[in-house]
Amino acid sequence: MPETHPDGFVPGAAVTKYTGVYNADGGLVGEARYVIGHLFGTAECALCDITHSPVRRKPEWNRMVTRLGVPIVVLHRNELDEQLRAAASGVDLPVVFAHRTDGSIDVALTAAELADLAGSVDRFERALTSSSADR
Repeated sequence: MPETHPDGFVPGAAVTKYTGVYNADGGLVGEARYVIGHLFGTAECALCDITHSPVRRKPEWNRMVTRLGVPIVVLHRNELDEQLRAAASGVDLPVVFAHRTDGSIDVALTAAELADLAGSVDRFERALTSSSADR
């Protein structure tokens, strides 16, 4: 049986997909609430800053997704299925999860790590790749 670490990670379980979870709700009302909150300094999402400019998705994000070699999906916190809701329970948002070949889901990048990237897609890619290599 493979060795299991306290966080549930099993060495050798490769990443099959990443899911980023925004610290914002989707839909017209949720997005409007976030934009207004962001303007007034009451809403913040470091993952939003990485994936989007003030008006649209960053072209460099789209290029990074293509280059990554592993699918990456981004969802709003109100768009999570039961499995992702369970994984996100007690985890600060935003967050990026790694889905692994053994069926496990673990945190690839925390809210604090995403904030440290200061909106940079290049730094995000390096951090995500490094995070996967560490496992």
